[in-house]
Amino acid sequence: MHAVNWFEIPTVDLDRATAFYEKVLSVSLRREIFFGVPNAIFPGEPGEVRGALVKHDKLAPATTGSVVYLHAGDLDACLARTKEAGGTIAMPKTSLGPIGFIAMVDDTEGNRIGLHMPA
Repeated sequence: MHAVNWFEIPTVDLDRATAFYEKVLSVSLRREIFFGVPNAIFPGEPGEVRGALVKHDKLAPATTGSVVYLHAGDLDACLARTKEAGGTIAMPKTSLGPIGFIAMVDDTEGNRIGLHMPA
């Protein structure tokens, strides 16, 4: 069992946020309305930890607090696309030794997100 089973990244502009994450991670997010709340859901297989971008009046983007780390594949490419997509690099690529590499970026909504590239 995973300690985390779902995550939500708050957005102000769901279209802008969806475009940012799709570009940075080179993935397609699935749009749906879940109990009246617009979502853009990250891809994954059943049983994997997944999550969504969410536009909800009770959630606000932040660069403080909990940090979600997303799988980055090629971290250098993700960091280059972050700038192209309108985000900023908050922490450059950093080695974690045998665990791989991480970096932190601030998205177009004002969230700080971690990126992880396994070794």
